[in-house]
Amino acid sequence: MSVRELVVLGTASQVPTRHRNHNGYLLRWDGEGILFDPGEGTQRQMLRAGVAAHDLNRICVTHFHGDHSLGLAGVIQRINLDRVPHEVTAHYPKSGQRFFDRLRYATAYRETVEIVEVPVSADGLIAEPGGCTLEARKLSHPVESYGYRLVEPDGRRMLPDRLAAHGIKGPDVGRIQRKGVLNGVTLDEVSETRRGQRFAFVMDTRLCDGVHALAEGCDLLVIESTFLDEDEQLAVEHGHLTAGQAARVARDAGVRHLVLTHFSQRYSEPEEFERQARAAGFDGELTVAHDLLRVPVPKRR
Repeated sequence: MSVRELVVLGTASQVPTRHRNHNGYLLRWDGEGILFDPGEGTQRQMLRAGVAAHDLNRICVTHFHGDHSLGLAGVIQRINLDRVPHEVTAHYPKSGQRFFDRLRYATAYRETVEIVEVPVSADGLIAEPGGCTLEARKLSHPVESYGYRLVEPDGRRMLPDRLAAHGIKGPDVGRIQRKGVLNGVTLDEVSETRRGQRFAFVMDTRLCDGVHALAEGCDLLVIESTFLDEDEQLAVEHGHLTAGQAARVARDAGVRHLVLTHFSQRYSEPEEFERQARAAGFDGELTVAHDLLRVPVPKRR
């Protein structure tokens, strides 16, 4: 049975706390496992969450600040130690190639797995995992940063009552799906569009065009909300979002499930992030993330 869920490995910004590890997020998408922003301690958090190196097919790094990338060294070495039986692809800003190289070869180890490097240097399509599209969009942060968006293509849902009304059954159902028409009956008459699911991952950034493009129409949006609204000026200065800003982005983009994360250590009451997000007008499903949480991708409407 296919599984689509987010496994939250860490939710702290800049420094870990007693209750929050550095960043780390695994998206399980059918047979694909995408690890986003492995910060320091990610390997141990994977163990606690029941995530194995064999589960990883792809690593996506938004930018090369330590809380989003220091765990790369350990994760890559673990992939090789466990002799993962498939290649693992890594995406990251091309401008940070020197940082990726240092982390990949931070210490001596035996390479047993092919790590395919596919750096990102512009907006657009970067991969097509499992028939979906994986896109990158540039964000606004003091160092070059990209967000990621996974989109499943639209499909068709056959409608049994309409099929029956036109006397289409058995092998003829497959024929009309393949040919688009059967005995004068079109596929549109007996089916409807099944909208593909959409996921986006938005980390360290100010408000910018890239944020809105990534969030548009998402079923599940994971987005940083480092600051509360009263500290908006700090957010702008340091290249981050507030809870209210993230919620307004989600509201305007028609997001179904909003996951807020990447919280500054200055705050001790996570429920305030939810309060401010609701006050900003977001009325969809809302999660204030905590370490080791699992968030399912919403079921299709």
